[in-house]
Amino acid sequence: MYHNSSQKKFWTFPKEDDLETLRFQANQKFRAKVLGSGKAAVNESLFLEPHEEKIIFKHYEKRLLDFCAIFKPVMPKSVVGTACMYFRRFYLNNSVMECHPRIIMLTCTFLACKVDEFNVSSTQFVGNLRESPAGQDKALEQILEYELLLVQQLNFHLVIHNPYRPFEGFLIDLKTRYPALENPEVLRKAADDFLNRATMTDAGLLFPPSQIALTAILNGASRAGINMESYLTECMGLKDDRETLSKMIDSMRRIKNLIKKYEPPRVDEVNMLKQKLERVHSEFATIRNLKRRKGYEDDEHVTKKSKTEEEVWTDDDMDSL
Repeated sequence: MYHNSSQKKFWTFPKEDDLETLRFQANQKFRAKVLGSGKAAVNESLFLEPHEEKIIFKHYEKRLLDFCAIFKPVMPKSVVGTACMYFRRFYLNNSVMECHPRIIMLTCTFLACKVDEFNVSSTQFVGNLRESPAGQDKALEQILEYELLLVQQLNFHLVIHNPYRPFEGFLIDLKTRYPALENPEVLRKAADDFLNRATMTDAGLLFPPSQIALTAILNGASRAGINMESYLTECMGLKDDRETLSKMIDSMRRIKNLIKKYEPPRVDEVNMLKQKLERVHSEFATIRNLKRRKGYEDDEHVTKKSKTEEEVWTDDDMDSL
């Protein structure tokens, strides 16, 4: 149940500002790490600004969704939602300058398949990259390197409550207890689209999945010219509880605003910032704690080749997605 979950306790925040603060702190933490490393003449213009990190994040989140959309066998929506939430949670406390989103997005998806019991082998998983066997092996090696780090950064809170199950529950409830709506299935397409767009926002970090699902249904009804206020007042028993009804309506308004204000990143901006990100990863390869990828807290436990010596799976390898 969501209300007793780690998601509600640790990963649901009161305000958008709380999320922006965490992301800003992650950016500053990486800067401080580099500047405090003793590396001579660090050019601070190399660093990505928080708003630039956000553009990079949006780009790779879309790549994650594109990868899931073409995945064979067909990936359930719950797995896609879980992968996106892992990705979003990870970059609340980590900078894209420290952990490249190119491999984190695949690691999130790989872990989501395991947690949601979508049974695909590691070979099947990387087979969806449409790369040569050598390229697939290279990607899998990096995914496995980062997997423990990802789990640790998620604080081992791996169960994600997505809005898809409550959405189906609401449809069943409408069919059985709300005769005013003759065919609730007419709302499905618009509601599905709404939920897909909600995935690319912070809605899942701010609101319970049931509220997101209900907002999707009511938004679909509104677009179809159907007034469902009586469902809230009568079927949900809020007729005499104006305070709860008012809070619910306010939450739904905020969810819709999140989706409305989402803007996909511009291609020219993405291309410029990807180059900047690659320079960061190249320039500070010896400063970033590469052992962290294997989950080691004590650097003496493992010796790892530097980034410049490793074969790294790159964006060029993703172009066929």
